[in-house]
Amino acid sequence: MQHATTRPGPRSRIVVSDADYDRLTGLARAYLERAPAMAEELLAEMDRARITRAAAMPAGVVQMGSTVTILGNDGSTQRITLVYPGEADITESRISVLTPLGTALIGAAAGQVVSWRSRDGRDLSVTIDAVEALSSARLP
Repeated sequence: MQHATTRPGPRSRIVVSDADYDRLTGLARAYLERAPAMAEELLAEMDRARITRAAAMPAGVVQMGSTVTILGNDGSTQRITLVYPGEADITESRISVLTPLGTALIGAAAGQVVSWRSRDGRDLSVTIDAVEALSSARLP
């Protein structure tokens, strides 16, 4: 099982479409003053990404708009959709890419364990069980 993380240390390479890369890099730069820690984390993720054409993205890789089934360490299952900040709605399981979990998921693939540090300093991780086809995701 591969391991992706938003914490320092050895990390597997992620795959991001050229369109997501451009939008997410711009988004992170726009948020540098409002939310510097999250913006810098997203920029760091983009720095380690392998960029590919959107049409050539491998199946099972988390992209903006993907619906992802994640497995918690306690055996729980949750389905979430990765979206831009303006579309986030926790009651509908739409998670912003500017959250620690959202940043950890982008570019990771089914079967990988993703780890992140929560805003309160806890180290968390989940396994990506499945990645479903893209849903509509727009830049706010």
